[in-house]
Amino acid sequence: MGRMLAATAALAMATGAPAQDYARYSDDAIAREMAAKVDAEMIALVPMRDGVGLATNIYRPKDAKGPLPTLLWKTPYNELSYKTATSRRALEAVKRGYAFVVQNERGRYYSEGKYEILGLPQTDGYDTLTWIAKQPWSNGKVGTVGCSSSAEWQLALAAQNHPAHAAMVPMASGAGIGKVGPFEEQGNWYTGGVPRTLFHIWLYGVDNPLRAELPKGLDQPTRARIARYNDLDAKKPEVNWFTQIRHLPYADMLKDLGEPPATFEQFTARAGPADPAWRTGGLYHDDMGWGVPALWFNSWYDVSIGPNLALFNHARAVKSDKEASANQFAVVAPNTHCAFARLGPNFQSGDRDLGDASFDTDGQIYAFFDRWLKGDMKAFPARTAPIRYYTMGTNRWQQATQWPPAEAKTVRMYLRSGGRANGMSGDGRLDAGAPPAGEMADRYTYDPMNPVQTIGGADCCNGGLITAGAFDQRVIEARDDVLVYSSEPLTKPIEVTGFVNAVLKISSDAKDTDFAVKLVDVAPDGTAYILGDTILRARYRDGFATPAMMAPNTVYTLKPTPISTSNTFLPGHRIRVEVTSSNFPKFVRNLNTGGDNERESKGIAARNAVHHAGADASYIELPVIGR
Repeated sequence: MGRMLAATAALAMATGAPAQDYARYSDDAIAREMAAKVDAEMIALVPMRDGVGLATNIYRPKDAKGPLPTLLWKTPYNELSYKTATSRRALEAVKRGYAFVVQNERGRYYSEGKYEILGLPQTDGYDTLTWIAKQPWSNGKVGTVGCSSSAEWQLALAAQNHPAHAAMVPMASGAGIGKVGPFEEQGNWYTGGVPRTLFHIWLYGVDNPLRAELPKGLDQPTRARIARYNDLDAKKPEVNWFTQIRHLPYADMLKDLGEPPATFEQFTARAGPADPAWRTGGLYHDDMGWGVPALWFNSWYDVSIGPNLALFNHARAVKSDKEASANQFAVVAPNTHCAFARLGPNFQSGDRDLGDASFDTDGQIYAFFDRWLKGDMKAFPARTAPIRYYTMGTNRWQQATQWPPAEAKTVRMYLRSGGRANGMSGDGRLDAGAPPAGEMADRYTYDPMNPVQTIGGADCCNGGLITAGAFDQRVIEARDDVLVYSSEPLTKPIEVTGFVNAVLKISSDAKDTDFAVKLVDVAPDGTAYILGDTILRARYRDGFATPAMMAPNTVYTLKPTPISTSNTFLPGHRIRVEVTSSNFPKFVRNLNTGGDNERESKGIAARNAVHHAGADASYIELPVIGR
């Protein structure tokens, strides 16, 4: 395995001359280019098997000779109404010899039917591929592409192995994953059984049960004309989410704003991550097959990096379609959600400078599609590494044949203290030596009315409540209800690349509470850069299908889902772990009563403890790469 991505430049060159940089064009210039180079059919209705028509824009090069490969971008967002951003994507695809199809999910804007999150990928997605393959301008090969909501629906579709689905590029697609490996997040609705708050904000904007619709029976030219001056985009009242996020009960968060019951209420009513209802929608689960070659784009500071990497591994291993499993490739960058265009020189995440993170994202995407939709075997060479990832600290691209890299060795570091690990001024430490029997536990009081604030880390789509990225955690670490464990300053670099696992021995006087873990890189000047975090609701310690309350002051074992990262802790830096019981507003607060947490309005304080003595040792396991 090579350390540097020398192949990146070669691969970019293999795609041929770059297409025109339409990002620099004005709106008027884009409109002129579209008129000159593109045949556009706007707001066509593509029929689904149940008779519902999905609004679809079709863009084709005017000088096309023969049938074309097609790229499909499916979205719940307002991207069909003569949007400049959509036109730029279409021009780029047309310039490279593709037809470009943009389609709204059912129940969104000009599409008919009732909205359902993920847009019924097993039927609507399948039917759209069938329709495209039958068009006289299609060569029968379709690539699906998109980021976030435009990627998530692709996952369940890949399990259908449609004969026209030749390749896919899912970017930041984790909200399309139900259960994969140790992760049972049900589309990022949970982490460790703790609901994430981003969804009530996202659904407030997307889920519009009172939406306006076009009359049925309009012909395509009339629909296209209407789209010139009416985009059917609902304008909801502005919300102060910094205040609204504290509303209790959580299940009434949107009802309190006057919203009619819809997806949020439906999902919140489910009985945790193991509720069978999660299998009735469009989520991908790892007991499904995989049938499509894929180029995955993921990010260290995105909402779902762990499940995304687990699904990449699953798609390679399942072999329901051996060619598909043999052609899974991933890129993991240091950016936040869908911000791949920002990768470049002098890249910064939060408070941390991360060097030259340049990557030819568009070049790699089109090289991959040229290989699978045009049959250009040289465009995306067979020698391409299965996974390419950016290592923070040393700030360089690396590559591996598997994830985690084969040379990663597990190093265990124990949580130690003299019983006073509270805050960064406490006596908590990370130590390679196991603690002896009798070492004192660390204790703190968690008050849900005064939760620990989220600062940075991996998140998205939360109405501005949280800015994701590598932000300094010292404000958090000053609190007495945050346990802080730090190694001695390192004398040599330690690269940690892979899944970081925590094992906690805990107790509480509450029936139920949460335990949150954070991995931090502490610079010599004390700046504490967050690398990743995880959380587990104690009632789910034995599995999501078997929730159980705790007995007072009984020691239990908690194993949260892994943190995923690639970071080199440089000489003079410290490895740090934080443990506490809240990470708000990223995660819904546990009110500590043991009841139906999302429907309660009052909480109680919990006196929690982390044990680390003898048989009750608490520790983290780091995947260390020897260089």
